[in-house]
Amino acid sequence: MAVVIRVAVGEDDLAAVWAVRRAVFVEEQEIPAELEYDEYDATSVHVLAVGEDGAALGTARLICGAEALGLTGGIQDRVLLGRLAVVQTARGTGLGAGLVRAVEELGRERGAKELELHAQVQALGFYERLGYAAEGAEYDDAGIPHRTMTRVL
Repeated sequence: MAVVIRVAVGEDDLAAVWAVRRAVFVEEQEIPAELEYDEYDATSVHVLAVGEDGAALGTARLICGAEALGLTGGIQDRVLLGRLAVVQTARGTGLGAGLVRAVEELGRERGAKELELHAQVQALGFYERLGYAAEGAEYDDAGIPHRTMTRVL
């Protein structure tokens, strides 16, 4: 499967990002739409994976800035990967890993030294295989168990 992963630019790309997230999070995982879409969407860098037929297959977002992350204590070199979603037909193809690597590269380009993400517990193994380590206790986010994970870039 030939796939291009790129930064989402323009209304059509953002509509594709929202469509993937709606399919995965709102419809499949039954997360309320008002929780799925948030204030970070307007300022995040969104990446979009598109198949050779032009179909949107996956997405993720990068949030930069300590203030946006709610971090204190001078942590300026950390960015946040969020809203990683891959449509069912593209799962198991390596696309998720490709999206993570694309967000990592965008973080590096912005001077980040560390990437944080909030993983659904069922996805911990996926992120561990990509070099992420869980930290802290399990917590609930939108009714789904999560753990914070980090990786030095």
